[in-house]
Amino acid sequence: MSDVLELVDVSVVRGGRALVEDVSWSVKEGERWVILGPNGAGKTTLLNVASSYLFPSSGTVSVLSEKLGAVDVFELRPRIGISSSALTDKLPRSQTVLQTVLTAAYGMTAGWQESYDTIDEDRARAFLDRLGMSEYLDRKFGTLSEGERKRAQIARAMMADPELLLLDEPAAGLDLGGREDLVRRLGRLARDPYAPSMLMVTHHVEEIPPGFTHVLMIRQGKVLTAGPLETEMTSSNLSRCFGLPLVVEQRGDRWTASGLPLS
Repeated sequence: MSDVLELVDVSVVRGGRALVEDVSWSVKEGERWVILGPNGAGKTTLLNVASSYLFPSSGTVSVLSEKLGAVDVFELRPRIGISSSALTDKLPRSQTVLQTVLTAAYGMTAGWQESYDTIDEDRARAFLDRLGMSEYLDRKFGTLSEGERKRAQIARAMMADPELLLLDEPAAGLDLGGREDLVRRLGRLARDPYAPSMLMVTHHVEEIPPGFTHVLMIRQGKVLTAGPLETEMTSSNLSRCFGLPLVVEQRGDRWTASGLPLS
């Protein structure tokens, strides 16, 4: 399998502070990675580097076999699907859900004077159906609940048939039902052998969808561990990552974590 992402000795420094420091990490085709860590650990910074929207201060980054700094990012970015709260804020609230997904076919956030082929509309409807959004095609994007917006945005990220899918805290702000519905749907996507390689940022092991294969844990900008979930998702590693004693358990195809009782 080829690498879809490779970071070698990557640091990102802003205002004299290292957001991530000396990170070396590779993601191979077909892998599904979760990036875990506390607030301010550098998780979203890594995702922004992988998206080509943030360049490293030092080190080298290759995304989809293209080296940042030696590739036209405007040709690279359409090959990467992104779902994030930052992107949600850029999407017009007055557009319908179907229009919101369709605009991704042109790499745009808002419709202008473009026309769409039947095949584009069929693809958009199929992705929305896969994420349980078929009943919302004509709803205004701005009227959706947080969970509905997250699902619409993931459908949008899939619209360009990306080779790499980046999910920045897709379950943030959801209630229990919304979270479980989204995790279930992401699990189905993760198990699809034709789905792109995936990176997902989260704070919570309970949000890791079934079918995800690897974990990277980061704390204060430095990678603590990276590898297969079954070997690296341990109580010891998670405790070091979050800075307090934690017990992690696997129940079926899901993970849970809890703190030890205070003595």
